[in-house]
Amino acid sequence: MLKGVPNILPPDLLKILMEMGHGDEIVIADGNFPAASHAQRLVRCDGVGAPPLLEAVLLLFPLDTFVKHSAALMAVVPGDNYTPDIWPTYRKIAQKYEPRFSDFEMMERHAFYERAKKAYAIVATGEMARYANIILKKGLVT
Repeated sequence: MLKGVPNILPPDLLKILMEMGHGDEIVIADGNFPAASHAQRLVRCDGVGAPPLLEAVLLLFPLDTFVKHSAALMAVVPGDNYTPDIWPTYRKIAQKYEPRFSDFEMMERHAFYERAKKAYAIVATGEMARYANIILKKGLVT
C-alpha cells in the first residue's frame, strides 16, 4: 500500500501510468468494449465502474493541455436514439482535475476502435453504461 494512491488502482495500472509519457493515450473501456482484442497492454478492472476509475486515474494523471481535446468519447451510433447519461459525470470529473478542460472529442465508433488499438493501454472495467468508453491523452507533470 502507498499513501495518497487510491486503492481502486491495481499495481499493474499504476506501473502503466508511470511508464506513459507526454502524448501517450490510455482507454478506460466499458464492459462491452472489445478490450482484449484491441489492447497492446490490457489491465482488467472488471468489478469497477468507469467513473470512480476515471477519478482515481485523473488524481495522478495530468491531461494534455497542448492539444484541443485531451479526452475523446465514442459518439452515439447514428440512428441510436440514446443520450449517454455518463458523459456529464465524465465532464465534471475531468474539470475537477484539469480546470482548463473544455470539451471532449467525439469519435465515430470504428474510428474510436482504431485509435484504441494504438493506445498505450486499455483498462477493461465492469461499467455497464452505454457509450462509456473514454480515451485520455497524458500531459506534462509540472
